[in-house]
Amino acid sequence: MEKQMRKKFSFGEIWKRMWKCRDLYLFLFPALVLLILFTYCPMYGVQIAFRDFVAEKGIWGSEWVGLKYFKQFINSYQFGNTLKNTLVLSVYCLLVTFPLPIMLALLCNQMRNGKFKKVFQVVTYLPHFISTVVVCGMILMFLSPSSGIIAQFLSLAEIKMPNIMSKPGAFPSIYVWTEAWQHIGFDSIVHIAALSAIDPSLYEAATMDGASKWQKMTRIDLPLLLPTVTIMFILRMGSLVSIGFEKVYLLQNSLNISTSEILSTYVYKMGLIGGQYSLSAAINMFNSIINLILLLTVNYISAKLSDTSLI
Repeated sequence: MEKQMRKKFSFGEIWKRMWKCRDLYLFLFPALVLLILFTYCPMYGVQIAFRDFVAEKGIWGSEWVGLKYFKQFINSYQFGNTLKNTLVLSVYCLLVTFPLPIMLALLCNQMRNGKFKKVFQVVTYLPHFISTVVVCGMILMFLSPSSGIIAQFLSLAEIKMPNIMSKPGAFPSIYVWTEAWQHIGFDSIVHIAALSAIDPSLYEAATMDGASKWQKMTRIDLPLLLPTVTIMFILRMGSLVSIGFEKVYLLQNSLNISTSEILSTYVYKMGLIGGQYSLSAAINMFNSIINLILLLTVNYISAKLSDTSLI
């Protein structure tokens, strides 16, 4: 048996299969080159986190200090606050933005009016293509207590709108729900594609048995969509702590910074603004290690419970 497995997966057999599909691998080659250049080659600079990096001396010329900057970050007064804010935003965003695209996909799959379905999908997809800078400008404009659209409507009822962007407690909700509005439609594409692959005869049989739309969703759509949802959840957990930098930084101000200062914004301030490259590299690596642990843990649990995993 072992000899058959070795023969089946020999290098020569793999090469023959690759040569047979050489056209597909040729299309894959540019993406592979970009992946190597912009993902694996920059890993050379990870050692900055373990060195007292000085730009004049270069990476190899800088003194090796081991875990010095990891300890410095963990012992700093910002460690607890930035980690807490990152986890709060990440978990809040996961709880809201992960199930909503699934619900939207299920809703779209049950629509029978073709024209309305297309218009509905376009309307929900479009916000995804708006620049983050523009979205943040819109949020600040709408929530402005003096000239914002909401403030203008409230002024008609002689109600003065508070400065919501200055309230630390409101920042997580502002970030998460605007994030949901912007990306819910685009994130549902994968789920809609998975639902479109379901055998139509299953729906026909369910209709003949008198099943309602709700029963079709719960008895057909959800069970067959579950493997795709599981894979997407595992991938999402692999980037849970790497919450977007641009939007948080653009909406951040001195009044809400107690809840808006997260790991990625702190890395930017320490590295590019403060010039503490080794410290910022250590913080970023700490972030990546947490994501890797979450990815491997959730992937392992999923493989044990449902036989669905990335590997």
